[in-house]
Amino acid sequence: MKFTRNASANWKGTGKDGKGTISTESTTLKDTQYSFKTRFEDGVGTNPEELIGAAHAGCFTMQLSFLLSEAGFPPEDLDTAAKITFEDGAITMSHLELKGKVAKISAAQFQEIAEKAKEICPISKLLNTKITLSATLV
Repeated sequence: MKFTRNASANWKGTGKDGKGTISTESTTLKDTQYSFKTRFEDGVGTNPEELIGAAHAGCFTMQLSFLLSEAGFPPEDLDTAAKITFEDGAITMSHLELKGKVAKISAAQFQEIAEKAKEICPISKLLNTKITLSATLV
């Protein structure tokens, strides 16, 4: 399977004083505000790091759902948070925090399948950074 997804960004002004918008082809994001403030301080809008976190959490969780189902353990509920660390001009880590409710699976099996999902999810493969995982079976 091959497909292309599109997103765009527009920026006006200098890096610190300017502002921009981000849009996606699906229009889920449409002229969504981002700025120096939303990236490095607190402000209304988004930033590239939280978008990467959302992409990584979403991709990993869907990949895990596929792997659990293939192993005979269809998940009831999977909840993943991604914490993206930005340090000295680089993204240095993505930490995935997973809580899952899956019937008839051992904690060891859950951990093993979650680790595999972390390794093979396309966003994990894209990121050139340390990726860690905490998985809790509830």
